[in-house]
Amino acid sequence: MSLVGIVTAMRAEAKCITPRRLPFNEMVRLREGTAIWVCGIGSEAARQAAAGLRDRGVSALVSFGVAGALDETLRPGDLVLPERVHTEYAHPVALEWRNRIIKHLPKHVKVAGGTLATSQQVLTSKDEKRRFSAKNGACAVDMESGAIAEIAVNAGIPFVAVRAITDPLEFSPPPILMSAVYPDGSVNMLYLLELILRRSVNVGTLLRLAPSMRAACATLLSVVKHADIELGGTFSPQY
Repeated sequence: MSLVGIVTAMRAEAKCITPRRLPFNEMVRLREGTAIWVCGIGSEAARQAAAGLRDRGVSALVSFGVAGALDETLRPGDLVLPERVHTEYAHPVALEWRNRIIKHLPKHVKVAGGTLATSQQVLTSKDEKRRFSAKNGACAVDMESGAIAEIAVNAGIPFVAVRAITDPLEFSPPPILMSAVYPDGSVNMLYLLELILRRSVNVGTLLRLAPSMRAACATLLSVVKHADIELGGTFSPQY
């Protein structure tokens, strides 16, 4: 029996798959054909999760979550299903699997292909994003997919990335905001309030982030609703 292993960095991403409160940094079986691992933000966390899923017998890996745009035509809520993921090297995804996912999606979901690149740090400006895009030939960026792809390639198992855009090219959250974010993506509200009071973070920035994240999550929910069979089979309503 095949088992698809899904890696998400943040609980907000995992909630697009199941409303269950998942334990952090361990494998959870959602149903007969699907397992999920909420690992935390960054390449090393993603690598450990992907390796953990591999060691527990998954037959395919999915990098599932959000990404930042490096292409000015990509807007919050657009879906990136790349043909390749670039880290130190370019790793192709399982194109037949990717194309089957696309066929299940409703027409209103805008899908982009090309290259998704993994960055080791948050890109903090439009100029930095443009340089990173030129270096890697990428249309979008995240911090986990490259590590997951490497584990899949080395294990000889299929891999796809399913990433919805949050931040457009021209907008970057301030780096200090990450200091108010726990490893699972949840927010330290007291410290965030302190950053606001110190004017280290602008309220306008937070007001812009929220609808972008909602748009990305709506797209991920649509993927799960319409292409769930490609993630291991139909999800039971109890989840």
